[in-house]
Amino acid sequence: MPSPPSLLPHLWKSAVVSGLLAIAIGVAIVAWPGISITVAAIFFGAGLLLTGIQQVFFAFSLHVSAGGRVLLFISGAASLILAIMAFRHLYDAVLLLAIWIGVGFIFRGVATAVSAISDPTLPGRGWNVFVGVISLVAGVVVLASPFDSIGTLALVVGVWLIVIGVMEVVTAVAIRRATKQHAEQGQPAH
Repeated sequence: MPSPPSLLPHLWKSAVVSGLLAIAIGVAIVAWPGISITVAAIFFGAGLLLTGIQQVFFAFSLHVSAGGRVLLFISGAASLILAIMAFRHLYDAVLLLAIWIGVGFIFRGVATAVSAISDPTLPGRGWNVFVGVISLVAGVVVLASPFDSIGTLALVVGVWLIVIGVMEVVTAVAIRRATKQHAEQGQPAH
């Protein structure tokens, strides 16, 4: 039996930490979805601010066409305006985040469904059409009722993080068990 890779004895530690962190974040999101949404909205506003500054800077510093400069400047200025709105009132930040998520779902849904419909050789074509339609519907629902939808999304993300965290901890235990078995069989685990 070949000896395990030298990282294997240490990999389980990383998986345990990652799993426990995912569980902790998931529990926090499920326990306090309102605070979690607020924190996400603040990070969203900060992301818009950084993106806006970067794009405005690039509009004046990159060697691109005049049209490219104008697009970078408009995009950067729009990001800065949205960031200011987000930081002026947290309600606006949550609304912007919900709209961003909803529009993203719609674009992804349409792109996924259209590409699956247009390519008859695509593996899992029916599944891709289904996922595209569900994503499109989810986007419309989020845009129609942004605050309720984003609360539901927060709970789903929290539960999902808990599930992923538990799976990572179980995987870490299995990795550690395999490492010990290799070590007991007289094979160094480096």
